[in-house]
Amino acid sequence: MRRIALILGLMLLVAPVAQAVQPDEILPNAALEQRARNISGGLRCLVCQNQSIDDSDAPLARDLRILVRERLVAGDDDKAVVDFVVARYGDFVLLRPPLNAHTLLLWGAPFLIFLAGAAFVWRRGRQRAGEENVTPAPLTDEERNRVDKLLRDEQG
Repeated sequence: MRRIALILGLMLLVAPVAQAVQPDEILPNAALEQRARNISGGLRCLVCQNQSIDDSDAPLARDLRILVRERLVAGDDDKAVVDFVVARYGDFVLLRPPLNAHTLLLWGAPFLIFLAGAAFVWRRGRQRAGEENVTPAPLTDEERNRVDKLLRDEQG
């Protein structure tokens, strides 16, 4: 039983990653098809959002894959194809959006979150250090009498 599980596990590791590209989409020209794969690998599926259109089974992703191939067959270069798709859908369609005024927050957010977390930890540490240096107020006569009484009751 272990042997079968090991063989199945190895088969899964060796199996190629499933691509959503359908056979009827593949271009007969291998060079154009490779260019199409390179372009569509960098375009985000607008439905799935965390997959490229190459990996998505969504109908919109299929339409975008076909659009990319049509533009390549029409003679557009890679940049022109990407620019065409970005003009239609915006920078969001790119898996790696460019750094510009519209995407500055997107690129800067991880650093801002890190800085906010570091400031929180630093401030919390300073607060705790301040709390440790505070000496407690001395007991009043009433509190001291009460403690003495509790200790006597406990001993006796």
